[in-house]
Amino acid sequence: MKKQEFALSVVKYVILSIILLFLLFPLYWVLITSFKTNMEAYRSVPTFIPDAPTIESYIKLFTENNEFFVYYKNNFIVSGATALVTTVLAILAGYGLSRFHFKWNGWVMALLLSSQMFPVVSRMISLYDLMNKMHLINTHVGLIFALTAAMLPFTVMLMASFFDGVPRAVEEAAYVDGATRMQVLWRIVTPLVKPGMLAAAIYAFLMTWDDYLHAVTLIQDDSLRTMSAGVAMRYLGELSYDWSLINTISIVGTLPMLILFFFFQKYMVKGLVAGAVKG
Repeated sequence: MKKQEFALSVVKYVILSIILLFLLFPLYWVLITSFKTNMEAYRSVPTFIPDAPTIESYIKLFTENNEFFVYYKNNFIVSGATALVTTVLAILAGYGLSRFHFKWNGWVMALLLSSQMFPVVSRMISLYDLMNKMHLINTHVGLIFALTAAMLPFTVMLMASFFDGVPRAVEEAAYVDGATRMQVLWRIVTPLVKPGMLAAAIYAFLMTWDDYLHAVTLIQDDSLRTMSAGVAMRYLGELSYDWSLINTISIVGTLPMLILFFFFQKYMVKGLVAGAVKG
């Protein structure tokens, strides 16, 4: 029996290792390509270890490509603002759905859930037309509004599930002491759902950081582009690519996400799991 359990454990870890290697290989390939020369990157027979590792692409990126850091800065501005606005609105909407049960409450939740089934590209034409009428095309404000609208359905449902887990007795005690509804929300209830707030903010930040469709549709001014759209427009040519530089950009652009996830992964996982369980 013990031999069978040991054999099953070995098979399980082998399978998990294969899956992990399969998932991490693209990241490994991007990393090693960033240390190759462009000639080596174009070889018909690829090299899994660079023949002569070089940091030429990193030097080139930091000395000759100032526009990349404009995109980088714009990415931080748009992602940070979207995460902040999304989290505040998700708290207010989630609290309302959790505490104020009305006739159409269930339909509102169903509408939020169903909105996640439609692909992003399906709403681009109407979104562009709406933003154009509001004179928000080619502005960071318009892009932030569009991304916030895309993030809200999931984050509102997430926050509503967290508020459902907060006992109403806590609020009733505060009302007895003379607190108002908003004081109860921000001073009493919100501190109890910090994992959910953090999960919502990180989710919004991560999804916005990698956004391409909204950015390329709503922004045409090169100085206002975020990283995904800017890199695609400037560094991906029709006839040839500087693969070493492009992979270097990918590594530098991924670093904030890796650092963010490294420090906050336990809070994000805790928030998402806790929000899935009510009561």
